[in-house]
Amino acid sequence: MKFRRRRVRENIEINLVSLIDIVFVLLLFFVVTTTFTRETNLKVDLPEAVSGEQTTPSELKQLEILIDATGSYALNGQALLKNDLDGLMTALQKESAGDNSLPLTISADGKTPHQAVITAMDAAGKLGFSHLRLTTVEATAKP
Repeated sequence: MKFRRRRVRENIEINLVSLIDIVFVLLLFFVVTTTFTRETNLKVDLPEAVSGEQTTPSELKQLEILIDATGSYALNGQALLKNDLDGLMTALQKESAGDNSLPLTISADGKTPHQAVITAMDAAGKLGFSHLRLTTVEATAKP
C-alpha cells in the first residue's frame, strides 16, 4: 500500500547568467593583469651617438676613467694595478681627495665588456659621485 501522494517535483534550475558574468569578469581581470613579454628573446641593438652637446673642460679638476677593450681601467691616464671594484674605488678616493662633487667621465672602448662599465659606475655611485658623464664618439655620416 502506498500512502504517499504522488507529488509533482519541480525542476530545479540553476541560473547560469550570473555564473557566466562572474566567469567573464575573472577572465577580463586575468587578461588585463597579465603581461605578455618574452624577456629571454630580446635583441638589443645599441644606438650610436649622431650628435650631442660638446662640453668644454672647466677650470675644476676632473676625473676620467678610461676602460680599454679588455676591461682594464686607467684613472686620469694612469693605469690601475688592480682592475676590480676595490682597486678602482681606492684610486678614485685617492685622486679626488674625498671630494665627490668633482665631475667624473667614463670613457670606454666600443668592445669593452658591459660589466666593466657597470663596475666603474658602481664604484662612482658607492663613493657618492653625482656628476657622471659617459663619452661617445660621433658616428660618421653614411653616404
